[in-house]
Amino acid sequence: MRGLLCSPLLMLLLFLQPWETQLQFAGPRCRTGPLDLVFVIDSSRSVRPFEFETMRQFLVGLLRGLDVGPNATRVGVIQYSSQVQSVFPLGAFSRREDMERAIRALVPLAQGTMTGLAIQYAMNVAFSVAEGARPPEARVPRVAVIVTDGRPQDRVAEVAAQARARGIEIYAVGVQRADVGSLRAMASPPLDEHVFLVESFDLIQEFGLQFQGRLCGKDLCAEGEHGCQHQCVSTPGTFHCACNPGYQLAADNKSCLAIDLCSQRTHGCEHHCISSPGSYFCRCRAGFVLQQDQRSCRAVDHCSFGNHSCQHECVSTFGGPRCYCREGHDLLPDGRSCQARDLCNGVDHGCEFQCVSEGLSYRCLCPKGQQLQADGKSCNRCREGHVDLVLLVDGSKSVRPQNFELVKRFVNQIVDFLDVSPEGTRVGLVQFSSRVRTEFPLGRYGTAAEVKQAVLAVEYMERGTMTGLALRHMVEHSFSEAQGARPRALNVPRVGLVFTDGRSQDDISVWAARAKEEGIVMYAVGVGKAVEEELRQIASEPSELHVSYSPDFGTMTHLLDNLRGSICPEEGIGAGTELQSPCECENLVEFQGRTLGALEKLTQNLAQLTARLEDLENQLATQK
Repeated sequence: MRGLLCSPLLMLLLFLQPWETQLQFAGPRCRTGPLDLVFVIDSSRSVRPFEFETMRQFLVGLLRGLDVGPNATRVGVIQYSSQVQSVFPLGAFSRREDMERAIRALVPLAQGTMTGLAIQYAMNVAFSVAEGARPPEARVPRVAVIVTDGRPQDRVAEVAAQARARGIEIYAVGVQRADVGSLRAMASPPLDEHVFLVESFDLIQEFGLQFQGRLCGKDLCAEGEHGCQHQCVSTPGTFHCACNPGYQLAADNKSCLAIDLCSQRTHGCEHHCISSPGSYFCRCRAGFVLQQDQRSCRAVDHCSFGNHSCQHECVSTFGGPRCYCREGHDLLPDGRSCQARDLCNGVDHGCEFQCVSEGLSYRCLCPKGQQLQADGKSCNRCREGHVDLVLLVDGSKSVRPQNFELVKRFVNQIVDFLDVSPEGTRVGLVQFSSRVRTEFPLGRYGTAAEVKQAVLAVEYMERGTMTGLALRHMVEHSFSEAQGARPRALNVPRVGLVFTDGRSQDDISVWAARAKEEGIVMYAVGVGKAVEEELRQIASEPSELHVSYSPDFGTMTHLLDNLRGSICPEEGIGAGTELQSPCECENLVEFQGRTLGALEKLTQNLAQLTARLEDLENQLATQK
């Protein structure tokens, strides 16, 4: 059910009282020559009772502004729906009171909407001499006002054209849901003076004013209700709006829009044209200034101002000055200062053990007792002893794809110091998350190159962290002879290395203990949020020699030295070589020396940054 506030004819109800009052008290009624006026009223079922009552009052208000009489204006009213009914013909009444009484007694038909049938009736019957119309030779104007609220259910264009051809001037007035195309098909030309779509009080009032003005020859601009934004130009029976210089009339024929001279593309502006009423001016993009011709633009050299504060080089860009550093240096977060680049800060330098940055270059070092190989990066590898090594790699969601790639590179760095062969060290890889997947078993690959290629091809699993499930898989499957492990009778050491970055989502205690009972030497490598308690529970004793930890993925290469000494038989326990304990005096002294060196370097950097900040503060104070 349509809401009351959304009803189109409610606009007429809101308009009713001011309309009647205006016409009733506007002064003397208009004195026109003879006129035959017929109202054709839509009373279909879509017109609700209270809407029809508003229509009735609308007709009464119109009558009160007309000079009614046998020799002046004769008025007739017909209503229509699926049929046409004459309320009273042109010759029925000569007094306004009788017309109003007949209109107030009007009962709606409440059926369909046969507008074409109503126009045909008006043309053939209502405007006939028999119904009270004056004969054609009298040259009395004939006017029909059609008021409708919907779309016609029959054809109107052809019959309306016939009516206009017979000299009937047709006004088409529609309320909100009326079909505009049908209104234009019915009305006489010019359409902008004969078609009215009632959507608000102002439009209804405008129709009344223009209709009365055409009949009475009023100066509608003088009435003050024209709605023109700038100028109102009155013509007989109507008006039109005009605009001030530099403006043009908008689509509503009332508002005025500034003429956009920029849109004519004759401005000559190199970058932007800014329009103003009847004029324009040019503007440049950011980073440019307008030339003397007020049209072309020139790039601003921000570096020439001398206040860029770049430590090394200044490059002028459209957005302002931008600082760059010389080769071998990196730009600091302040966007101006430069710092010598640490080429070892990453995992791409290729050093197997340790990278030492030296200005614009770097060099690789090997652990004590090992020699740098001919490639300048790798150290001599495990050449003695046999090991079956299974790596359990955490592929949970918390690792993230970019860090998983770092883990794969780290695994390949471990492979680099192993003597991979069917008779030497065999390597298997298992990835775990919420489930466990054997990427390749111990017996599949016989060379380090094959193993490294297979590691790089491993796809990241994501999801959870089921470390306990991975340990069970390793114990029950990975070290079986079916997976490539050598028989226990050969006494080949079995080593498991668990790599994880967080807390396990299942229990690890049972299968961590079971792995050690099976004679598997367990190592635990933790990164980031790895739980120390779980790492110690996984690792063999002593945990200090079997647990490694790195705070983030980018710095975990420092763990390689301990793992090398632990896994290589000739360098570890298996070959009788005692691993260095980090708690021994000489190791503590070495650690202390490295720490003090790092602190000294940080102190120097801080001093440089402080001096730079003081320099910037002085420059700002000078500019003020």
